[in-house]
Amino acid sequence: MNRSNMALVAAAALACTALTPAMADDYPADDVKVMQGFKAGGGSDALAQLVQPYLAKELGVNFVNEYIPGATGAIAWTRLAKQTKPDGATISITNTPMLTTNYIMNPSITYTIDEITPIANIVTDPGIAVVAKDSPFDTFEDFVNAAKENPGTVTVGNSGVGGDDYFTSLQFEKESGVKLQKVPFQGDGPSWTAAMAGKIDASFTNVGVSFPQIKEGNLKALAVFSEERLPDLPDVPTAKELGYNLVAGSSRGYSGPADFPAEARQQMIDAMQRVVDNPDFQKAAAERAMNIDFISGDAYAEMLRTQEGQYKEIWAEIKDEVQAQ
Repeated sequence: MNRSNMALVAAAALACTALTPAMADDYPADDVKVMQGFKAGGGSDALAQLVQPYLAKELGVNFVNEYIPGATGAIAWTRLAKQTKPDGATISITNTPMLTTNYIMNPSITYTIDEITPIANIVTDPGIAVVAKDSPFDTFEDFVNAAKENPGTVTVGNSGVGGDDYFTSLQFEKESGVKLQKVPFQGDGPSWTAAMAGKIDASFTNVGVSFPQIKEGNLKALAVFSEERLPDLPDVPTAKELGYNLVAGSSRGYSGPADFPAEARQQMIDAMQRVVDNPDFQKAAAERAMNIDFISGDAYAEMLRTQEGQYKEIWAEIKDEVQAQ
């Protein structure tokens, strides 16, 4: 494999990582850019900071993140699908469900998952409802009752229209019969930050990005949108046990542009497998409440296709009501 193709075996770290002499003999010293479709501090950034320092050591290549917020990731993913050469210089973090809901909901967004090369999913991050530490809401039922008593006025942040948190809000409204004032942000970070500052009443976000603030006592967790209670948050009830059939979250991984060379893709998958098998990485993930869910290659592509079909059905059911609002 030539030196240009071998640059494909890389992912991004928050800052550049120096090459080790052993790796430098095998891989070029070029920087490899990883696009993030959201602002720093959100789920993509949390994944980058967790995974990429370990991946840098595996591959010995300099990694640099590029933040391209806007349109719930669609700007970055359109660039990945439509403008990125498969030369190893650029890959992207890909998040569900917004990777597919962007174009399902908005015909003006023209990229599809058929125009990218899924590499591997790394984590699946359950959804969670959080409020400021001094919020009057001490329980999820407090929040629900306020929404019932004040229809359309309780403000709930999300990571952007079409994201998992946005769909969580829609599904919760359908389950509970309440109306929320949904406030979109450019990523999870700005959403939970606004809740923590009391600028909005609550944030529907993800466990992995909000757990440090919950642990420090800066955010109160009211409910998790998982099948069962989480070991890291044993006192936080699930929405299901409170009577709402609501399980939601976001999966995050890496993808390249179309025509990504098969050999390079496999090298990257193998390196990521070594990362998730590393006990130090597993400990770091656990400390951040990041749920490792490694799905690679064709299985990751199939996962994305399956979710695409599921969200097409969900959107067909709710789009008339949403568009009428």
